[in-house]
Amino acid sequence: MFKLWKDFSKGIWEENPALVMLLGMCPTLAVTNTATNGFAMGLATTFVLLGAGIVNSLLRNLIPDEVRIPSFIVVIATFVTIVDYVAKAYFPAIAASLKLFIPLIVVNCLILGRSESFASKMPVHRSVFDALGMGIGFTWALTFLGIIRELLGFGTIFSIQVMGDWFNTWGIMVLPAGAFLSLGTVLGVVNAIKDQSISFQDLIGGSNSQVNNDRSKSI
Repeated sequence: MFKLWKDFSKGIWEENPALVMLLGMCPTLAVTNTATNGFAMGLATTFVLLGAGIVNSLLRNLIPDEVRIPSFIVVIATFVTIVDYVAKAYFPAIAASLKLFIPLIVVNCLILGRSESFASKMPVHRSVFDALGMGIGFTWALTFLGIIRELLGFGTIFSIQVMGDWFNTWGIMVLPAGAFLSLGTVLGVVNAIKDQSISFQDLIGGSNSQVNNDRSKSI
């Protein structure tokens, strides 16, 4: 159970695909001009991650090493096609907004990387938890970036007006430059938090070592 929790939780923060490993930067920068787009892209990626992870894990002992990568791409492309058709049929507005970035999920290094490094080596149940963790981590990161850019660029969150008439929108935030500004700022904050966490752990570890040394001397 601990292994399953670790497989799941690492993708949400410790190894977040977008904010720590910096995978899938194309959709991270391109579609996060609104929270809705970021959330939709995250959900689509999570579905493909989960489907590809399950299938590639089931077939891991059947696929020859010589054709492993092409086989993974075929599996991934199958699930991307499903997402693309469903989006166009039931969510045409979102499909039109995301445009070619849904088909480009096929070559998203996050999905191929998890299939190669994890799903092809682990049983199905662990692949499911890994895919869900990575997908949720990717989804919340894209949604968070979308919220920041939409709030500052349009004064809305999920198309709901939040800022009053007093707020002057920052048009740059919904442009490509705004994507880099937002991502850079968020990465800086994430790295600062991780550095503080490491420093705190070192401090706790040092204190415990000192206490143990004092006890040893007293004995």
